[in-house]
Amino acid sequence: MTNPAAGSWTTLIDDILDGNWTSPETGKKAVVPYDRIVIEESLDGRAADLVSELGLGERFTVVADAATYDALGERVARELKTLGPVDVLILDHPHADMANVESLAVKLADADAVVAVGSGTINDLCKFVTGRNERRYCVFGTAGSMNGYTSTTASITLESGLKVSLPSHAPSGFFVDLGVSAAAPTYLSAAGFGDCLCRSVAQIDWWMSHRLLGTAYHQVPFLIQEKDEAALNERAAKLAEHDIEANGYLYRVLTLCGLGISFTGVSNHGSMGEHQISHYIDCFAGERHPGTLHGTQVGVASLTMARLQQAMLASDKPPVVKATKIDPDDMVRRMSPAVAAQCLDELKKKAFDENAATAFNERLQELWPTLRQELKQFMVPVDEMQRLLKSTGGPISAAELGTPPDFYREAVVHCREMRNRFSFLDIAADAGMLEDFARGEA
Repeated sequence: MTNPAAGSWTTLIDDILDGNWTSPETGKKAVVPYDRIVIEESLDGRAADLVSELGLGERFTVVADAATYDALGERVARELKTLGPVDVLILDHPHADMANVESLAVKLADADAVVAVGSGTINDLCKFVTGRNERRYCVFGTAGSMNGYTSTTASITLESGLKVSLPSHAPSGFFVDLGVSAAAPTYLSAAGFGDCLCRSVAQIDWWMSHRLLGTAYHQVPFLIQEKDEAALNERAAKLAEHDIEANGYLYRVLTLCGLGISFTGVSNHGSMGEHQISHYIDCFAGERHPGTLHGTQVGVASLTMARLQQAMLASDKPPVVKATKIDPDDMVRRMSPAVAAQCLDELKKKAFDENAATAFNERLQELWPTLRQELKQFMVPVDEMQRLLKSTGGPISAAELGTPPDFYREAVVHCREMRNRFSFLDIAADAGMLEDFARGEA
């Protein structure tokens, strides 16, 4: 099976990697830190050739967990034995936190060539550990569950409990056997689709921040995935049917989103207010956490953000903000002193005092008619977003997510404290609207 448009699954991706694609923003050839990305219906029997082309080393360490080893890791390890000695490291229910980073760093201290098998946690851990001493690595995907495969950041939970995106490096090689990924449990592909669903709400937040605050904005990450996003949405329901073509488009969107970070150096195009809601759940739910995946939470949070944005943009009168209210004691109560201190530093960077609030209101009043029209061009109607997510089998509400209603409301109201990225959550909060809105979300 070859797609899109009777080419290959890496059409455009290959041009970007080979330096044959010119950015319409800068007029310059793209330069990205990857040697090879391969997405095909089957890679059976090809692991040795794919890895050897990268020149990672002569002794291989395959890192997986129990599920990813059964899905693909055992096959990869077996095939790599034709190249040289192979060690297998199966992690026991790992989490992408600093404790696991340090543990894995010790285990990989003498590793020559690191080959990760698995998305999410496995990839983030291997990426971050190898990135610290600039050792190249590669990854075989086992499910299209999130867009972190090709990003140059790693999502890691710090010792304090705060989950952050840390600068790291990209895999030298990223390899996808679509047959393996399509056979994975459908909640994984639904999570990946949920991570893709945020495009419209992230773009609205980012463009709004650019227009009102002068935040740097880049259109290229959206341009390179625009056609594939439409193709994926057309096939969303087929993800629940383990359809290979649908999974192919899912991987293209996830991959192109990751490549966007290489162009811009930031993840804003795929991570704004909706990701802050998900991060708050991961950081502060504790025993209330439903055990859901990052992308699953992002899907539900994207619907929340879409409802907030579309409700605010429906009015021909702009909201009026006041000086940002900050309650350090309440932050400590909810977060712990160490985390609250980190978040307070982030929040203060974007907080309004009275003068800043006045200036912002003047700017908002001036731009509101034009801004509304600009933002509506990026918008996907909430009902359509909900229909698409539901068709994949993913949850579409906090109740279906399994998050306690009071805690989900807390996440919506307070997640903006975690990161210095200005979103409609900040406008709604400073306009005194966010708490009332959150009551209707859970």
